[in-house]
Amino acid sequence: MKSPVTIVRRITLLLLLTLSASFVANAQDDYPSMKKWESFDFASKSITTADMNALEIDDLKLVRGVVFGKHGRVFKDPDIRRFLESRTWFKADPSFQNSALNDTERRNLDVIRIAEAQKHETVQPGDMRLYVDRALTRKKLGTHTNAEWTVLASEIEAIHGKPFAGTPWLQQYFDERYWYTPAAEYNPKSLSDIERKNLTLIDTIQRQARHVAIAPGDMEFFENKLISDAMLRGLSLHELRLLRNEIYARHGRVFKTMWIQQYFGGQPWYDPKEDFKDEEVSGSDKTNVETIVAYENKLHNSISTKPITRALLQGLFVEDVRKMRDEIYARHGKVFKDPWTQKYFASFDWYKANPGYSDGQLSSVEKANLVVINSYEKKAVTAMSTIEG
Repeated sequence: MKSPVTIVRRITLLLLLTLSASFVANAQDDYPSMKKWESFDFASKSITTADMNALEIDDLKLVRGVVFGKHGRVFKDPDIRRFLESRTWFKADPSFQNSALNDTERRNLDVIRIAEAQKHETVQPGDMRLYVDRALTRKKLGTHTNAEWTVLASEIEAIHGKPFAGTPWLQQYFDERYWYTPAAEYNPKSLSDIERKNLTLIDTIQRQARHVAIAPGDMEFFENKLISDAMLRGLSLHELRLLRNEIYARHGRVFKTMWIQQYFGGQPWYDPKEDFKDEEVSGSDKTNVETIVAYENKLHNSISTKPITRALLQGLFVEDVRKMRDEIYARHGKVFKDPWTQKYFASFDWYKANPGYSDGQLSSVEKANLVVINSYEKKAVTAMSTIEG
């Protein structure tokens, strides 16, 4: 028979082992606050606003990760990705689609996302549904990259289902948002007065950050005024084309190029007229068109004849940089595999398809410019890929 001392020692040893195992388990888990939410059935149970408001902003982000993580979504956000990869239940599914989410999960995500938006010191991509009826301020908007400013402004319209066929990367971005449903017929008048004011404020801040004097959407202020070359500096070729066509659009022109028609069809002021004729554009409007065309031609020609510097590219969106890169090839008639890119350049009068194109036709200046553009583009793509929304 074992002595009482031996029994006490064994019990003490067992208790120490149990406590040690518990300590090790807790020490190994860096996310103890997530245990409750990892076991929560988001697919059949509803979370409360009070529960989410009680969480810290970092925990809210991880709870959102749990909802998606149960379906295997792979996140770009390093914090969410690191958390999910540490969970034994997480099985990455690169083919994840938002269609896997049911209505209850979507409602839960709405509660989480609104709680996140309320706790952000400054507005972040994905927050705009909180500001459908709330006016934004410069302080609340904070500072952002060009791509983030574009996403924030576009998000206001995306909430109402606006499609972005003319900007593939932006369309893809919103297609990946669980709440986005493109409208068959988007009506820009569906935006509230507050949303329009928020859009104007974002546009103003973005323009000031880029140091541009004028941008697409501004031609209503120049119906009887002349613009100058100096005012066009800093605009991309894509923006210049929109600015030029805006002059015609404000007279009701219907455009044959689909993406241009879709762009202006999404503007609240656009009133298409089937009987419009180019001759209706006269006076200062006609002069402004000629000024923009001359400036466009100068930029088009410089891409192939003058060295491009990184300073020239600063402030351009990744999609603009890609267009600039592809234009070097397009000037030699390259036929692009990507349908949208091919249609884009085919809409220019100067483009002549050359099935026999080869890179050997590029000049030394063009090759050097491609190196500069590709270097900048890689950096821009990396910056864009971090926007989770």
